[in-house]
Amino acid sequence: MAKLVSKTYGEALFETAMEVNKLDLILEEIEDIQRIMKDNPQFHKLLQHPGIAMPDKQEMIHNVFKGNVSDEMTGFLEIIIAKKRYKDLQDIFQYFIGKVKEEKRIGIAYVTTAVELREAQKDEVLKRILDTTSYEKLEMHYDVDPGIIGGMIIRIKDRVVDSSIRTKLNVLTKQLMQIQLG
Repeated sequence: MAKLVSKTYGEALFETAMEVNKLDLILEEIEDIQRIMKDNPQFHKLLQHPGIAMPDKQEMIHNVFKGNVSDEMTGFLEIIIAKKRYKDLQDIFQYFIGKVKEEKRIGIAYVTTAVELREAQKDEVLKRILDTTSYEKLEMHYDVDPGIIGGMIIRIKDRVVDSSIRTKLNVLTKQLMQIQLG
């Protein structure tokens, strides 16, 4: 259900941003709003509090954000409050950010290796991924897991390329166990 909500509202915000040609502006505003919510947990709690009436919450949104963010964003936040979807706001924002990255052909890659990669190796991994995907830019996230023994695991969206020694050993073990000695 939460995925459907975030997709529905995130898609609506994305389409609005595209229509009014404010994609980058709204993306910046989302980052600012996320920072405001993180830095002001009391404001965040007020907007979630069930004892505060919806019109009062909408007035708070209007007073805090009107003139500080675009009218589209202020209106969007007021709708989120009116539809009682404030608890889904972060998921909605994440969906929107993902759509913007997709639109700008920016991918996110997670690379796991057994040892820390040198900068030259990281550059080579980045280059090879860019050459084999349709992305123009990549956000690279590196992780070290000695448990994979060697090789590399690369995850982009729901695609995984696992060339780790651990996986190869597991496959080999399964194949050897299937051999029946006769």
